[in-house]
Amino acid sequence: MTISLYNTASRTTEELRPVHDGQVGIYVCGATVQGQPHIGHLRSASVFDTLRRWLLYSGYRVTMIRNVTDIDDKILTKSVEEGREWFAHAYKYERAFTAAYEALDVLPPSSEPRATGHITEMIELISRLIEAGHAYPALDGSADVYFDAASWADYGQLTNQRLEDMELSEGAELRGKKDARDFALWKAHKPEEPITASWPSPWGRGRPGWHIECSAMSTKYLGANFDIHGGGLDLRFPHHENELAQSRAAGDAFANIWMHSGLLNVGGDKMSKSLGNSVFASDLFARFSPLAVRYFLTGAGYRSTLDFSDEAMERSESSLERLTNFLQRARQSLGDNAPALPDVRDGYAGRSLDVPVEFAAALDDDLGVPRALSVVFASVTEGAKLLDSGTDSQQLARIVAEVELMLDILGVNPSAEAWAVTASDAKAESALEALIATMAERRAEAKAVKDFATADSIRDELAAAGVVIEDTADGYRYHLGEG
Repeated sequence: MTISLYNTASRTTEELRPVHDGQVGIYVCGATVQGQPHIGHLRSASVFDTLRRWLLYSGYRVTMIRNVTDIDDKILTKSVEEGREWFAHAYKYERAFTAAYEALDVLPPSSEPRATGHITEMIELISRLIEAGHAYPALDGSADVYFDAASWADYGQLTNQRLEDMELSEGAELRGKKDARDFALWKAHKPEEPITASWPSPWGRGRPGWHIECSAMSTKYLGANFDIHGGGLDLRFPHHENELAQSRAAGDAFANIWMHSGLLNVGGDKMSKSLGNSVFASDLFARFSPLAVRYFLTGAGYRSTLDFSDEAMERSESSLERLTNFLQRARQSLGDNAPALPDVRDGYAGRSLDVPVEFAAALDDDLGVPRALSVVFASVTEGAKLLDSGTDSQQLARIVAEVELMLDILGVNPSAEAWAVTASDAKAESALEALIATMAERRAEAKAVKDFATADSIRDELAAAGVVIEDTADGYRYHLGEG
């Protein structure tokens, strides 16, 4: 079966036909590193990592490019608010994004270009657009350069809009534009901005507009025509619409397939800064294991709207517990006969078996992860029966290898080395909580019969082990004391 993917541009599911045989080039819009990564960023990263793993399993060589936007209006503003140089501000949050991706075992990209490292390519692309009659220096004499949206008949193609029907944002001004719908390719340096945040250009000192960055970087690393352009659905307009228009207007065929991961709600409401309901990676990982977060982000259809809640995370943890328990019991039972772990980093080249046909069909059909997971759980059910009966260890070993390969492709194999520390920590925490609960119950019973000496002794035993227990109106709570 061939791999088919939903193309936002054509609004149909299309067969993946790589530009170069046996190779797939993917460009994914990465972070604008103005602040901490949130769950929406993590979803997009998880989705395209799963796609990459499936392509690797399917025998393709994959070049994955994920950019970093490290110069931007918001970066300049927030760096002032937080009291640091703009480039130090950008690097601080770039590292935060990298740490979050690593926590989710998202494979590192083939290259991760920064916008500030590709100013030359952006200036060259802008020059091509001016020469082709699709861009112009600002009419007010400033160093701004704008894309002439009306000059490109297909503007609006990606989002199925017509230029004349597009609503102007509130307070939109011409500021040297021919039309308020035209967008900036180059932004003139402002006196209040640091000179380090500007570069010389044929039109005057300034910095690139947001959209031109991705057009220049994607084609530098993947060529004028490449296979897949990805990102979150919120980037479809204006960012990806503008990318497509300026790239095609400059003469590049650009991306063949546009893929967008769905939006993310929190408790039924769209996640937004205005509602103050953003869920940041640091908060997520403080409450849930990264493996559970990855399972939650990956388990639904990638184009669906995902609703984050404690209940949803509990369901993910429950599903993972079933998978983990089976694999741990099976590996313990098999002992030295347990299969080797799959390794995505060699493209699964050393595997001794293939995934079930139904699993492959699900992922071939627009990355149908929910259907693929149903195949995983069917295999787990079959394996659990063998495990309970104690028969046919050879078949059990095959099922374990099969389940772990499927889960590894989805990025959620509990047996994988990436999750070993997480799993160990989770076990230790669970054991600690069980022991503390038992001792707290004994302490409460002692206090109930006014045996305060025993109650104090239990408290002191816990304190000696580094556990501080406190009484509250709702029962007890504990924390680990200072080491």
